[in-house]
Amino acid sequence: MKITIPVQPVEMHVTLQFFFVLLAGFVLGARGALASVCAYLAVGLCGFPVFATGGGFLYLLKPTFGFLGGFAAAGFLTGAVYERLRGPAFWRFLAAAVCGLLADYVCGMLYFYVCSNYVLHVPVGLGVVFVNCFLLTVFPDFLLCILAAAAARRLIPVLRGI
Repeated sequence: MKITIPVQPVEMHVTLQFFFVLLAGFVLGARGALASVCAYLAVGLCGFPVFATGGGFLYLLKPTFGFLGGFAAAGFLTGAVYERLRGPAFWRFLAAAVCGLLADYVCGMLYFYVCSNYVLHVPVGLGVVFVNCFLLTVFPDFLLCILAAAAARRLIPVLRGI
């Protein structure tokens, strides 16, 4: 499932990918989440259409690829923060998820700016990056943080009991 936000110079997408990255951080831990997200990225870059608009090595030239690459940082950081804050309190899960959100957005926004301006030579200012890559998508992704924290809070005790 994806929701397309038709903005220029590149469309943005809201997907459930980020939700599962956060769950990977909670369930697999920092290293496991990093490994699983890197495997996902490798599969997509090999040409399997697992990304929002397809796959393939040329996906690296899309300014929005930074958000996919940022999934690795987000999964790792979510797992690392949760491992430090361990406990059943919802706020611990949410704090870890928000750290993952910030990591993803830093990677995504930097990549978008650098790729647009210096690789594709499409001049994009910091204001456009802030609006397109943050303001338009951060609220839905924050909702995914809340959902992932709530799901993990219920899921982790069940998985520990298995």
